[in-house]
Amino acid sequence: MRVDVLETSELGDRSYVVSDGTCALVIDPQRDLDRVEKLVADLGVPLAMVLETHIHNDYVTGGHALARRSGATYVVAGRDEVGFERCAAHDGDDLTVGSMNVHVLETPGHTDTHLSYVVTDHSGDPPAVFTGGSLLYGSVGRTDLLGEDRTDDLTRKQWRSARRLAEVLPDEAPVFPTHGFGSFCSTGTSTGDTSSTIGAEKQHNDALTEDDEQAFVDRLVAGLTGYPAYYVHMAPLNAQGPDVPDLSPVPGMDPAELTARIRTGEWVVDLRDRAAYAEHHLAGTVSIMLGDQFSTYLGWVIPWGAPITLIGETAQQVAEAQRQLVRIGVEHLAGAATGELSSLAPDQPVRSYQRVTFREVAAADAPVVLDVRRADEVAKSSIRGAVHIPLDRLADRLHEVPHGKVWVHCGSGFRASIAASILDRAGHEVVHIDDAYDNAQAAGLTVE
Repeated sequence: MRVDVLETSELGDRSYVVSDGTCALVIDPQRDLDRVEKLVADLGVPLAMVLETHIHNDYVTGGHALARRSGATYVVAGRDEVGFERCAAHDGDDLTVGSMNVHVLETPGHTDTHLSYVVTDHSGDPPAVFTGGSLLYGSVGRTDLLGEDRTDDLTRKQWRSARRLAEVLPDEAPVFPTHGFGSFCSTGTSTGDTSSTIGAEKQHNDALTEDDEQAFVDRLVAGLTGYPAYYVHMAPLNAQGPDVPDLSPVPGMDPAELTARIRTGEWVVDLRDRAAYAEHHLAGTVSIMLGDQFSTYLGWVIPWGAPITLIGETAQQVAEAQRQLVRIGVEHLAGAATGELSSLAPDQPVRSYQRVTFREVAAADAPVVLDVRRADEVAKSSIRGAVHIPLDRLADRLHEVPHGKVWVHCGSGFRASIAASILDRAGHEVVHIDDAYDNAQAAGLTVE
């Protein structure tokens, strides 16, 4: 039995293609299906089954569309209320795929209806378990996505589900989670491992080393942090059965139209490096640098459904941004403009702002510092006297930003670059602190 991993580092997730040499099954596919379809084609076997561990909250699934395109059986928990036909899986079911057997285990906690799949073949190798958002590497999936009133109950179920997996599977069984590689769907103490087994998890997984259920619940709930605003839209979209995404080229935009969209206050997102943006950018745009965190923070900051225009250096850069965005359900972009900034909107003013380190902040005369980190980060420590407005609330709370020059920071400089551009867009004089927060105290600032 062969397991191929499809990494989606931008969202901190993994999908899996499992083959016995005669056919294949796919678990938790992302929405850009061409990656999955190419891998299956390279294996030279038909795709027989697509399985979902749960109705996802952090991305739009490609499972429904993949199953329809390939004719594969689509397996979804029987207790999920969905708007499409599926093979309804229940605890204890056994599904046959070629020489492979898929045993279904109900592992609630991340969601009420979460399933894990134990896959075996006739080779005599240990079973492989695909745990979705249940048992992760060193941790478990977060349990607060269904509402605060459900968190305690789901956390208890998560603890029991993890222990059930540890009880029924041999120590040699490899573990293949969907979340836990930077996803906001994970929680607890993630190890950063790229592979693991049930035996290894027994040694260092929070849910398996803590034998006191209440102590586990208290610690996990206390450690829950904020999660992206767009998550609330993912489960309803997935329950409807998403179609194939449109990845055709984003329509180009001429200077007049781009200028008009900026001046009417629409969201025009510059994909370039944050340093290049600070040095010169079109007034009225925002900076969300294309990289691993791009779609997460665009979906977190920009209101759901708002028209979005992209500015990129090349068409390829725009296409990569588009691919990331369809994974979270952001489609039908208003348009894109590429090339030299000076030619994109000649009638639009060009602006710039400073980028500094914390040493320059410490040397300044009474700087007004704005902290845009999450509330849980600020609760641990903050710069004395800093104003705190979380990045995801900044656009709605601009009236709370102090007058005059504002020096804005986060944990690494990335979120601060977005915040600085939002403040600049609103007409504030801004300084982007492009530095790691861990350097603040050594630079001479008082951290408390």
